[in-house]
Amino acid sequence: RTEEGEEGKKDPMLVATGWGMKRFYIFSKYGKGEDEGAGGIERDVLNEPPDREDLVFNQGRGEDPKLGKEAVLRTTMGDIHFKLFGDQVPRTVENFSGHGRSGYYENTIMHRVIKGFMLQMGDPKGDGTGGESIWGGEFEDEIVPSLRHDRAFTVSMANAGPGTNGSQFFITTVPTPWLDGKHTVFGRVTRGMDICTSIEGTATDHNDRPVKDIKIIKVDIIN
Repeated sequence: RTEEGEEGKKDPMLVATGWGMKRFYIFSKYGKGEDEGAGGIERDVLNEPPDREDLVFNQGRGEDPKLGKEAVLRTTMGDIHFKLFGDQVPRTVENFSGHGRSGYYENTIMHRVIKGFMLQMGDPKGDGTGGESIWGGEFEDEIVPSLRHDRAFTVSMANAGPGTNGSQFFITTVPTPWLDGKHTVFGRVTRGMDICTSIEGTATDHNDRPVKDIKIIKVDIIN
């Protein structure tokens, strides 16, 4: 910019955004005192309190971005939506969210479907023997007394005993209270119950594997 009466004199200017804010700042040698006489800007925007929109925009900035709040399981038979309990079982939700975002579950199958019980999935080998956590290997249980297998459409971690969580999980189709204290509940289905019921009724072989593969296309994690 060229100041009036000083043709050719340049005024270096720096433009910067405010972190986590819906505003930007301009730093210039052209100060407020010089501007007042020419009828310029007199607002001291740097010291103004945030408005309502600023406050709404900044809500939730203290939350852990690694923990999804919801997930959409997109399968070859339809979408299943569920909420995630990141506040109560953060490590389990971080593991599931990490696998979902990385594409770890893409093209894996529902390898075990038992009518009147549950739908199991999340094994890249597809036979119930594979999978690991986002940290490699296994991780500990997060048993929370208030999160129980007391209703259908509960989302819980599959394991082979205490502290053996990896990537496999299951969705119940009936209450399964005998699993309380043994498996980590980390979500509940909120939409797509009809999809779960349709999958539950699919034909299976003697190993409870669906005769026709039911695949996870992808998992969308929503913060």
